[in-house]
Amino acid sequence: MENPRHFPPLRAGGEPGVCFAFGEESIYGTRMPLIINGETVPDELVGREFEGIKAHYERMGAMSCCERDPEFREYARENVVARVLINQEAERRFPVISEEEITAALENLMAQQGGRAAFLSHAGLTDADEPMVRQEVACGCRVDRLMMETWGGAEPTEAEMRAFYEANPDRYLTAEQVRASHLFKQIEKVEDRPTVYDLLRRLRCQALGGADFDEIARENTDREDKNPDLGFFGRGEFMEEFDTIVFSMETGEVSPVFTSHWGFHLVRVTDRRPPTVKVFEEVRDQVRTEVEAEHRSRTTRDLVDRLKATAVISDG
Repeated sequence: MENPRHFPPLRAGGEPGVCFAFGEESIYGTRMPLIINGETVPDELVGREFEGIKAHYERMGAMSCCERDPEFREYARENVVARVLINQEAERRFPVISEEEITAALENLMAQQGGRAAFLSHAGLTDADEPMVRQEVACGCRVDRLMMETWGGAEPTEAEMRAFYEANPDRYLTAEQVRASHLFKQIEKVEDRPTVYDLLRRLRCQALGGADFDEIARENTDREDKNPDLGFFGRGEFMEEFDTIVFSMETGEVSPVFTSHWGFHLVRVTDRRPPTVKVFEEVRDQVRTEVEAEHRSRTTRDLVDRLKATAVISDG
């Protein structure tokens, strides 16, 4: 609930955008010299957008420190310009929102937050702030109307979905799988660790020298079933440290001795299934969702481009 008036988020549809009004001044009392069709944009709005973008890329591990800050500031500026233009157009096209529509949207929003009391508490508001909240819900309703009109209601055709599927095969791959044989030794006492580790090193040397890994594993493993064959499995089915080792190995390779909180491990990869493209019918619903998302993204960009073509935007 931090966004000042006129800056609703670009939503994927449905929920009203609530962006509480604080007048023409920033809620922090300063302004940024970015003016869009006569409307001054608060400095803090672009700053929050920049911080959000930077945090996203940091979580992805796509940057370190500040080397991409100029790029992210430009992204933030463009995002804010787009939201302002869309909100201005929504106010121009749909100046009147009925009280019934506002009430229904507000009740839906409060229900999503766990009720009226939880909604107000989360937003840092009181009952006295309801007129302001209703104004901002109306703002969100206007944007919803504009975006639904922009996107249209047509369902993607079979031909469109198949064309998208064929153009983007990497989106519809099965997970990579490996098959491996596993030798496991449990550690019951800390003082046993050096002895068990040395044993597995010797067993590994035997396997590297041509001895049958499965026979070595059956004779030495602490697995209850004594069966070394794990079958085919994908990432995430075993502990992370196990995946890290096994999925980095080639078929026929014997791993180094490695440890987990369960004990010591020795693994030999026996087969591998590379990712393959899933059949269309298996991913039809996913394709439909992604075609719709691409359509919404494209038509939203087109709308913003049309609005920018006639807008007056100045820095300072």
